[in-house]
Amino acid sequence: MPAIRNQIRELRALREITQQELADKIGVARQAVIAMEQDKYSPSLETAFKVAMALGVSLEQCFQYDPRGKR
Repeated sequence: MPAIRNQIRELRALREITQQELADKIGVARQAVIAMEQDKYSPSLETAFKVAMALGVSLEQCFQYDPRGKR
């Protein structure tokens, strides 16, 4: 099963942004940010772009695709 991994937690910590602050910036619930950080939820493409923009990085810096499904 393919997996999308992300660096949200690390990037958010570097910028000293709380989960709630990120959630507010991208228009989702804090629980969605938690699920994304734990690789339990893969956001829509639009939300992924919003996350990357809110964190000031490219989409590729924030999200990585592993076709082998390794998490």
